[in-house]
Parts: sequence; C-alpha cells; structure tokens
Amino acid sequence: MKKAWKKLLGFAIIIGVLFLAACGSDNASEGEEGSSGDEPIEIVTTIAQIGEPISQIGGDLVNVETLMGPSVDPHLYDPTQGDIATLSEADVVFYSGLHLEANMEEPLESISSEKPVLAIGETLPKDVLLEDEEEPGAPDPHIWFDYNLWQDALDAAVEELKEYAPEHADELEEGKQEYFAQLEELDEEAAKLQDIPEEQRVLVTAHDAFNYFGQLHDMEVVGLQGISTESEAGVSDVNDTISIIEEHEVPAIFVESSVNQDTINAVIEGAADNGMEVEIGGELFSDAMGEEGTEEGTYIGMYKHNIDTIYEALTGGDE
Repeated sequence: MKKAWKKLLGFAIIIGVLFLAACGSDNASEGEEGSSGDEPIEIVTTIAQIGEPISQIGGDLVNVETLMGPSVDPHLYDPTQGDIATLSEADVVFYSGLHLEANMEEPLESISSEKPVLAIGETLPKDVLLEDEEEPGAPDPHIWFDYNLWQDALDAAVEELKEYAPEHADELEEGKQEYFAQLEELDEEAAKLQDIPEEQRVLVTAHDAFNYFGQLHDMEVVGLQGISTESEAGVSDVNDTISIIEEHEVPAIFVESSVNQDTINAVIEGAADNGMEVEIGGELFSDAMGEEGTEEGTYIGMYKHNIDTIYEALTGGDE
C-alpha cells in the first residue's frame, strides 16, 4: 500500500511539473530564449554542495536557490509541491545525480524538456566513480568528498551556464578560476591527516558516504549503513564494526548531521561490553552541509570542518 501511494504521489508530481513547466514555457515564448542579459540567471540546485559553489562562482550574475537544506537526507527526500513550483520558475537546474536524489529523478527528467537540467555527477567518466559494494555496478554518488572530482563536476555546471548565457562566459570563467584556486586550500588542510597513526587511520561513520574521502586521503572507511540511507544496519554490521575498531584500536567514531545516530550508539555500547572505550569523535557533514551563513554552510568550510574533526578525534588533538 505504501509503495502504491508513493507511486501515485510520483505521478501527481510529474503531472504538476508538466503543467507548471508548460505555463512557464508559454510565458518564456513571449520573450527571447536563454538569458535576457540583464536579470540574474535563476538557478535551482538540489543540494548545497552544488548551490553554494555556484553562487560563489556566478556572483551577481546568478540567483541560486537550493531545495535541500541542512540535516536533510537527499537519499530519502521527497519533492513537495513547493519544490515543483520552484523548479518551474528556474532558468537552469543542477542536481548531483548518480541516484543520490532518488525520489526526484522523475520530476527532474520531466522538466528537462523545458529547460537546461544537468546531473553534474553524471558528467564524470564512469571509470573514476566508485561502486556501491552492496549493489555491484551502481555508482557511489558522494563524489563531493573528492574535491578534484567535484571540481570537474562543477566545471560542467559552469559550461552549462556559459551555454545558457554566452554573453557572460568570460565573467563566469573568471569566477570559476578564482573559486577553484580556493579549493587548493583543502589540499594543504588535508595533509595533516597523514599524521594520524596508520593503524588508526580508520574512519567509522553511520553510513557509507566517505569512500571518496577515504580513497583521496588514504583512510580505511567503515559505514554501518550502505551507500544509501534507505538500507538499515543489522546486528552483524554492528558486530563487524566493533571487531574492526578493536583490531585497529580506533579511539573514536563519528555521527553525521543528516543520519540518525542510533547505530553509532549501538557500536559504542557493544565495544563497551567488550571492555573497550570508544568515544563519539564529533559530528561530520556528509549528505548535507551546515547552516547557511556559517563556515560549515560553505563547501570549503564544511570540508575543513570534517578534516579537523577527524584529525583531532583520531590523534587526541596532537599537533
């Protein structure tokens, strides 16, 4: 019954998308296609990991609205009628793709016939994507945790904007180069992760969002849930994680801002039953960033927060 209801809801949303998009198309036909050159480009993104960098790159040329805010889990997010209206009013829409925004795929596909809609993660070559271990062949969508790959994905978004507003191509390119130069700070910040004792360089989190982070920074990653938070961690997952923690003498594990921490608490309790004290090392940002207006509400600030939190917890704060 629940699946049938969700299917009916999906059809209703798609019909709403098509109706609103048609209305927007009629209005657009009265003027010129593409950018008017005077008004900011109205951009809608699904997640802030796209929206905030694009707002930095575009500056006054763009007006960016992000549908999913802090603590929102994109794996489980269902679009609202308000979201549909927002999408219908956008000039350009960007989303991550790779099945991250699973419940939004049909509405986004429907509206793509009316305006530029780009899944920036799907512009990357398939051979650079990691796979979901629980679902072979399915890609891991958390690519923003490899800032080199995310830079390539953002580059594809900027190219889309240049095509939409060619009169602003030079300004968009300049904004992109300035922003990408700032991303070099992350390499400098991340270097200290190599100071964590190799045997303790194990990152235990609520779900498997950090595999790109682990690959980039040479850390073993253990997620209690799978790539998507739709899966649930069982007793065997908890016990296996406790065994890894004991084997590597991992001093701390981490909760995530957008994921329930019950399974992490179960691991801590299980380790205690086995005579090992494990602490919560802090909260990491995984599928969502921090509050707008804070350092963690920026892509670079969010990434630095995670680096600092992991380093301090796994080294005891030693510099």
